[in-house]
Amino acid sequence: MAAEDDKNLIEILENLNPVDVAKYMNFVSAPQAGAIATFAGTTRDTFEGKTVLELRYEAYIPMAIRCINMICSSARASWNLHSIAVAHRIGTVPVGETSVFIAVSSVHRADALEACRYLIDEIKAKVPIWKKEVYSNGEVWKENSEFLERRSELGNKDAGCCGKKVEIKEHTKKACCGTKVRVDDQGRQD
Repeated sequence: MAAEDDKNLIEILENLNPVDVAKYMNFVSAPQAGAIATFAGTTRDTFEGKTVLELRYEAYIPMAIRCINMICSSARASWNLHSIAVAHRIGTVPVGETSVFIAVSSVHRADALEACRYLIDEIKAKVPIWKKEVYSNGEVWKENSEFLERRSELGNKDAGCCGKKVEIKEHTKKACCGTKVRVDDQGRQD
């Protein structure tokens, strides 16, 4: 695990500065790496016809870093990877800026490409990072589709992110990651 940790760079960025893509690309670059695959998740300006002003992220940082490290270990078990870099911003991310950036290097492109997709899908499904979309006419906390799909794959729509049964009380779901409350675009909880 120690050697693996030397080839992973995982950062949760708590400031308003943009993600330094070159930093993560340089981290994964190596003479033996014939491929570097990247993913950049950026804030788009519309969602389902609504004007998006910004995204706001919150995270339980120590757990988020542990979860991302576990996902990186799982990727290394499935693909022959050299280095992995993951950066995720929290706080406000304006339209056009990067929220999450992943870079993966490997000897061959298939490993890097497949691992990169796996990493973003698993991060969105499992890591305790929460996103609020702020619109011109309201805001809403969003559940990632990967989280919802994973929950339904477990055969239980009331399962939390770790697969545990959750208690539903007064329209609030208590899960292993904490309480998730859905808020509509008028600011009402449901």
